[in-house]
Amino acid sequence: MGDPNMKTFFVVNPKSANGTTGKRWGELAATIARTLSDFGVEFTQKPMDATRITTTALKAGFECIVAVGGDGTINEVTNGFFEGGKALNPNAALGVLPRGTGGDFRRSFDWDTDFDAAVKRLKTPDTRPFDVGLCEFVNHAGQKESRYFANILSFGVSGLVDQEVARIKGFGGRLGFSLASLRALTKYRDHAVRLSFDGKPAESLPITVVAIGNGKYFGGGMKVAPSADVSDGIFDVTLWSGFGVSDFVFKQRGIYNGGHLDYAGTQTRQCKTMTAEADGEVLIDCDGEQPGRLPCRVELLPSAIRLKV
Repeated sequence: MGDPNMKTFFVVNPKSANGTTGKRWGELAATIARTLSDFGVEFTQKPMDATRITTTALKAGFECIVAVGGDGTINEVTNGFFEGGKALNPNAALGVLPRGTGGDFRRSFDWDTDFDAAVKRLKTPDTRPFDVGLCEFVNHAGQKESRYFANILSFGVSGLVDQEVARIKGFGGRLGFSLASLRALTKYRDHAVRLSFDGKPAESLPITVVAIGNGKYFGGGMKVAPSADVSDGIFDVTLWSGFGVSDFVFKQRGIYNGGHLDYAGTQTRQCKTMTAEADGEVLIDCDGEQPGRLPCRVELLPSAIRLKV
């Protein structure tokens, strides 16, 4: 439970929903004003702007920060809840008004894109503990970098998919991710990756994808971690080995409904920390963005903040 009168601030990505969020903001803001009497708003203007805006709003005393956009906006807002490795306010809540094309985060909660329903969620007193992932990796400049994630951190062909998605931005959602996945799989070859879970001895596995799930879905609706729960204090990890174009085509139903756990080439683990190393370049996918590559270390921060539900 939580306070229904939480001081609320909206971090708006005007380019989300193919630009209609910014164009229709007057109308959307009027809908919000009918439910919430007092709130703050700021539009993002460039990458990582949402992180800065969120941190500023939390320091100004706002208690619920609402990401208005897609998975990338949710990721940036989540990063803004932390400074110096700690949550600025562990009782502050993340709210979501889904406006993105992919929408993987919202699927874990069976939220659709209905704006009125999303606004009503913000008015209820209900919040739940929200685990947040932290990943340390190597960025494109070759430097160590840290990034928090709300949904899923993965590596392997998924990092290549992100690059392909960026090239075919005109296609949103499942179609865009399907096209990008097919293109990436034609180029990708499994890499041997050394994985260590919770400090145990490392195991070397040929990897198509490793997905460390806080949430259940990635890649435009693929149910990669069906048992994941953002409040259970543990990651659900799915490892795919030997997956190629034909698997993606002929096993697509299982990949999207969670049935892939029974396939040969799928393994699962649970952990709170994980390290991964590879000899070649293996790209990372962090909530749909492609910030860098292995080696990486992933850690779960249990009940780090709250989530408006």
